[in-house]
Amino acid sequence: MNERKFPSSVTTKHQIVLVQREKLNVDGVLNVDSFDDREIVLETDHGGLFVRGEDLHISELNLETGNLVVGGYIRMLEYTKDSLGVKGKGVLAKLFR
Repeated sequence: MNERKFPSSVTTKHQIVLVQREKLNVDGVLNVDSFDDREIVLETDHGGLFVRGEDLHISELNLETGNLVVGGYIRMLEYTKDSLGVKGKGVLAKLFR
């Protein structure tokens, strides 16, 4: 089995709870990189996470505890392979070749 190792600094339990596609609770959030009513881009302690949907709004954010609560209609949750910083550099590098 191929196990992915996470940095030893990970102390928060990463967890996602989605209730009827209308309320999303994410634990282990390090940063919110961007957000609007259709997409929220997060950095979690397990990599980047895209939340896509309609009428999205952040009703609670506490970076000290790593908790985020989102309301709206959630259509998709997508993890990135690496942290967003690493992915972003790769995309920029491809654009400016």
